[in-house]
Amino acid sequence: MVTVTLLLNVYGNKERALHSAEVLIDNELKELDASAKLSISDDNWIIADISGEDSEFVSNFLMQKYGTPVKKLIKNETYIGVIRQIHQREMVVDIGNLITIPQKNLAILGSGTAEQIATRFGIIRHLPVKIEITDEKARQGTFTKEQADIWWNWKKSEQDRVIANSVTRSELKAAIKKTGHSRDIYGIERLGLMEHMITCRENTDGPGIVAAIGRLVKGELGVIRTEK
Repeated sequence: MVTVTLLLNVYGNKERALHSAEVLIDNELKELDASAKLSISDDNWIIADISGEDSEFVSNFLMQKYGTPVKKLIKNETYIGVIRQIHQREMVVDIGNLITIPQKNLAILGSGTAEQIATRFGIIRHLPVKIEITDEKARQGTFTKEQADIWWNWKKSEQDRVIANSVTRSELKAAIKKTGHSRDIYGIERLGLMEHMITCRENTDGPGIVAAIGRLVKGELGVIRTEK
């Protein structure tokens, strides 16, 4: 058996989050000789006890895809983390250590305060991200070019997008269906354990979707307006 801690952040209803993690990991293990028993660590990450002939391969694959909490920081190294806090002049990313992304390191995402940039790109708490350490002693970093490119590609596309946290895909789908907007979106994409993205159709207004489903979704909602 191999035990790994994954950077899948558990918050809100832990039972619901654990079930979502089980569905997610079971899907990753299809066609592999491995099974995983999941639990939640004291600091609210997912722990996977993996058994089976492919356990070593699976553990490495899962850590590479989802990340694992990091204690020792290395300058210029890239890490997977989750947005923990958004302040006026900085964002805080949790990689097992809390890393500050100061406003000076956000220029890759354009002008404005950290809060304005977060609003522009629909960045909300718990969203999985990739960062690079710029100063290990000060625990500071920046978003990777790969991460910034993803956000810019969404921003420059022809479709508005809505980012949601603290919700399952089925709950989000039900909210969209209940408000009569099923035909106004292309689909729902999983971004993290309880984080998803709704891609709107070209003639659908993202803020309109937020206004419609906001009362039915318990988590936060962010919007990426296109530049069309």
